[in-house]
Amino acid sequence: MAKRPTPRPQKKLTLIDIVKGNFLNRDEVKIHYKYFMLIFLLMVIIIYSNHLVSQKIELVNDLKEQTEEYKSRNAYAQSKLIKVKLESELGKEMVVDSLLSLENHPHKLLIKLDSTDGSK
Repeated sequence: MAKRPTPRPQKKLTLIDIVKGNFLNRDEVKIHYKYFMLIFLLMVIIIYSNHLVSQKIELVNDLKEQTEEYKSRNAYAQSKLIKVKLESELGKEMVVDSLLSLENHPHKLLIKLDSTDGSK
């Protein structure tokens, strides 16, 4: 009769075995290697998706900074436009250019055109 292989006694698992990776050669681990590979694959997918999310967050933050810059530029341009439109500022500019302001405001002329219809 053939002898049954005697199970070899399992050595106690130590921290050094875990650090060196020797625990992967144990029989209990060899039986379930497919599950360990699945867990490893899922961990890689999670890490990669977190990496993509962090890239998107950086892009959003950069776009927010640009938006704030454009808002401040717009506010500055609007304040300059309002300043240019002010009548007192126009008066100052006219004095610099040695122009005189009008005493009376101009009148609007309305011209009626006669009809060129020959029926009259």
